[in-house]
Amino acid sequence: MARPAVDGIERDLKDQVPVVRLNVRENVGATLASRLGVRGVPTLIVWQDGERLRLVGRINRSAVVQAATP
Repeated sequence: MARPAVDGIERDLKDQVPVVRLNVRENVGATLASRLGVRGVPTLIVWQDGERLRLVGRINRSAVVQAATP
């Protein structure tokens, strides 16, 4: 399950970068997922001046934190 990993990422990046969660079953989430080419759930994208990292399925917390911090 991705929720505990994303919770940890959110704690690790607190006050550094925003963490935004979207539900692909809701209109906003589905629209954005379509625009970003999301094909699997969960998908985690680190976006800073363009896409830095995209993970589908298993979330690697340390890779996300490293990609999200300058």
